[in-house]
Amino acid sequence: MLVLLPPSEGKAASGRGAPLKIESLSLPGLTGARTAVLDALVELCAADEEKARGVLGLSEGLRGEIAKNVELRTAGTRPAGEIYTGVLYDALDLASLDAAARRRARTSLLVFSGLWGAVRVVDRIPSYRCSMGVKLPGTGALGAFWRTPMAEVMPEAAGDGLVLDLRSSAYTAAWKPKGAVAERTASVRVLHSQVVDGVEKRSVVSHFNKATKGRIVRDLLVAGARPKDPAELVEVLRDLGYVVEAEAPARSGRPWELDVVVTEIH
Repeated sequence: MLVLLPPSEGKAASGRGAPLKIESLSLPGLTGARTAVLDALVELCAADEEKARGVLGLSEGLRGEIAKNVELRTAGTRPAGEIYTGVLYDALDLASLDAAARRRARTSLLVFSGLWGAVRVVDRIPSYRCSMGVKLPGTGALGAFWRTPMAEVMPEAAGDGLVLDLRSSAYTAAWKPKGAVAERTASVRVLHSQVVDGVEKRSVVSHFNKATKGRIVRDLLVAGARPKDPAELVEVLRDLGYVVEAEAPARSGRPWELDVVVTEIH
């Protein structure tokens, strides 16, 4: 099973480890594209702070992120699973997993990134600021920039097993499964169900959507679940206590869409 995750906007500080070795990151077929984005980002942030703030969409209070980007080649690193923070990663809580679940996380989790394309949670990276929605001078819109290199490496990364897609819309732009891979892919939407005046109403709540996705991944890792396809995933999630609604796609070559319905927000 391969689980596709979004990154977090907020990130932990860079570590005290050795500087970035871009050629050592997982999915080495992305090295050239990563280098191009890294060069463009560092050049932008080093040349014009105000322009960089506008391009990166940073508020005045986040101006310090620009200086952080300038030092990306020399900053210390730590595993990506420690760099990414926020609601989903708090709920996933990689650090508290037992040894077996951590091993499964190392091989099954893939975090998409505007700067790196995608990395595994054990890849050592510095803290940075660059979302997939950014349009960098020299590369253009990153969602479009990553499509070709990601299309070359992702089918092999997906293998012949289930792909659980938990990415947000900005990051799905960088790679969309096709053909046989799409048929083994399940995307998940979390819906909050409330009964108001006797009528059920459902809505997507961003914070809880992320937290629930983090808990889903954690529960799958702890259980050692290995569903082979979306249909098996539905049964596994139901066995884990989730309310899941799903139907097989009407046409071949399409991913499954799963709704996880919750009644409590926490």
